[in-house]
Amino acid sequence: MKPDMFREPVTILVGLGFPAEVRTVMDAYRHLAEWPASLRDTAYSVALKACSAALRGDIEAETARGLFAAFAAKHDLLAPETDVIVAYRRRHDKDPHVR
Repeated sequence: MKPDMFREPVTILVGLGFPAEVRTVMDAYRHLAEWPASLRDTAYSVALKACSAALRGDIEAETARGLFAAFAAKHDLLAPETDVIVAYRRRHDKDPHVR
């Protein structure tokens, strides 16, 4: 496994709500670099600094992953768990009156 690879990807929503897997520190860093300047806040700064530190080898990739995931959660970017969506669809398909 590459040193900047996450054990588990962080799945975020991009564009018009399409899920994208962020699998490495570099992927997370690129996403942060594209984040609009007007929306940059403390969570953004902490995540960006963590990714930079992980790319230099100063901290573990999993530490940067956790801070990137916290940034994504704060900004409602985390994609819902796919097993939750599948369970909902299965339940809904059996009885269309279930909400």
